[in-house]
This record gives sequence, structure tokens and C-alpha cells, in this order.
Amino acid sequence: MARLIAALSGGVDSAVAAARMVDAGHDVTAVHLALTRNPALHRSGSRGCCSLEDAHDAKRIADALGIAFYIWDISEQFHSEVVDNFVAEYAAGRTPNPCLRCNERIKFAAMLQRALALGYDGLVTGHYATVQRDATGGVTLHRSRDIAKDQSYVLGVMNSLQLQHSYFPLGDSLKSEVRAEAAQRGLLVADKPDSYDICFIADGDTGGWLANFLGSRPGIITDETGETLGTHDGIYRFTIGQRKGLALSRPAANAQPRYVLGIDAASNRVTVGAKERLAVTVLQCSAPIFCGSNPPTVWEGSVQVRAHAPEVAATIITTDDTERVLVQLHSPIIGVAPGQTAVCYDGSRVVGSAMITATS
Repeated sequence: MARLIAALSGGVDSAVAAARMVDAGHDVTAVHLALTRNPALHRSGSRGCCSLEDAHDAKRIADALGIAFYIWDISEQFHSEVVDNFVAEYAAGRTPNPCLRCNERIKFAAMLQRALALGYDGLVTGHYATVQRDATGGVTLHRSRDIAKDQSYVLGVMNSLQLQHSYFPLGDSLKSEVRAEAAQRGLLVADKPDSYDICFIADGDTGGWLANFLGSRPGIITDETGETLGTHDGIYRFTIGQRKGLALSRPAANAQPRYVLGIDAASNRVTVGAKERLAVTVLQCSAPIFCGSNPPTVWEGSVQVRAHAPEVAATIITTDDTERVLVQLHSPIIGVAPGQTAVCYDGSRVVGSAMITATS
């Protein structure tokens, strides 16, 4: 029997994950993370999280399971590690993923470290992924059975030590099975909508939210020849591959839509062009994190660049100092932006991740 912290978000997945570990005979304590500086924040359907509603739902789940419940306030660390980073990355013309950053710096760093310091053996979450443990104590991270809900991508920032202390009881289940189980258990969150988008931007308006921090930063929009086609109020309102909201002064000569091809923070310029110019076959990456032992210097696998993007076969090359990764895609993909994370797979196994710094 293990002594575990169950991270209860107030949603159905974490509720069933905690319930399964209680049923398995583990000593489970529920913890809800207070991540927002505005506890009065409300959910709007599937948007937003970390609200008072979610905290109350988490408490009701813990009561129903008969386990102790605590709220850990990590809002200051969440703001400095996730929110401030999100703003800084957009200001620099990159496109960050705050969910990966939260997993890396908050849930499986700050939260897990606190749990271990308090004498707990590990952390339980409702993520759809699996951890395989071998007889020698080695651990590997794999995709979940429910590919449509698979969350191994956002867990690709975990290291082997964190994996050793992490439990994902939903990895072998379908989402429909989890909701049915929650209903059978009488949990009131059985039909609660899943949260999506960026948790701290409840209305989904990323550009408007960033404007509160970065203000107006006017610049120009040009084509690839440097001809000015329009103006903008801040590069943070754009990402690579964006088509809508460009407000260009005139259409392309061939009447085809234009897309954002480049964002230059130094010149405060956004470059647009034809869709085919978005295709890339090489990803230059930095700061890799390996979910286990380091891979060979050159190996064949696959890469995913967004949470629900398809895998693409690739040759993956790491430098001798393992500080950089070069990904040579076997087929082109479009809309890849610096700041995104490339997660590398060997079959179902997550080998590791690295931040995309440039593409070609």
C-alpha cells in the first residue's frame, strides 16, 4: 500500500482516478491546487478552471470518497513560472504551451516535491497516459488506450524520477468508461464538461488577455518581399499559421488567403504569405527532457508538435552534450511555431521533449 496525494481538479477524470486508488487500498489524501490570484473566477461551460466552483466540486468528491481534503495555494509560483513565462514568450514572438509548462514546473515539480517532502510516496492524477514499471525499477511513459483523449504529449516534459512517483489510473480506460464509472459511483461531476483552452484565460481571447499585460505595440505586416500590407497592434496577437484577423489592405494577386509565416520581435514585424510556405521538414530544438535514459545520438521515431496533432515519422538527432535536438521530418507539416514543444515517440513510448527554436 502506498501513501499518495491525489490531485483533484474538481473534474470527472481526477475524481475517478482518486476513487480507483482508494479502492486499490492505498492511503489517499486529496489536494486541490489554488492556482489563480482571482479565486472568484467562474467557469463558463468548458472554459476556465481553478475557480471556486472547481474547489467546491473537489471537496465534494473527497467527501464522497471518505478521504482528507486540502487546498494548496501555489498561485504565486504558478503566476511566476507559467503566466509570466506565457506573456514573455508571446512578447518575444514565440508560441508557448502553458499546459506543458504547468506540468513541468507546477504539478510534477512543486506539487510532487511537496508531497514527497511530507512523506507521501507519489502523486495521482487523472491524465490519460500510462506508466510502465519493470522488475528493475525502471519506468517508461506511454500513450493511453483512449487515443482521442491521450495526454502523453503534455506529459512529455517529465523526467524519470517524476515518473517513478506518478500514477495515472485512467491510462487503460476510455473516456466514456470513466464518465459511466463516475455516474455509477454517484459522483456529481460525472457529466461536468471538460475544461479546454488556456485555463487562466476563461473567455478564450488570448490576444485581448495579453493586451492587458503588454499594451499597444504597433508594427507592420508585410509580405515576403517586404511590401507593407497592413499594421498590427502587437505581435503577441499572432502565431505561425494564423489566417484570421490579419486585416490586410488588399488580397493576394492570385486571390488566395495569406497566412502568418514569420514573427520578428526585434523589428516588430509580422510576415505573411501563401499556405505552402508554411511547410517545414526540419525542427531545431533545445533544452531536451528525456523520460528515462537518453536515446541514441541518431534514431528513428515519430514527433508530435501539438496536443492533438498527428504523429509524423522522423529521424531524431541529439548533440553530444544532449543540449540540442535536430528533428528531420519524413513528411512536411505546416503551422509549426518557435516556442512550441516537439514530443518524440518510439512507438507508444514517450522518449522525451524539446522546445522548438527554429524551423526550415
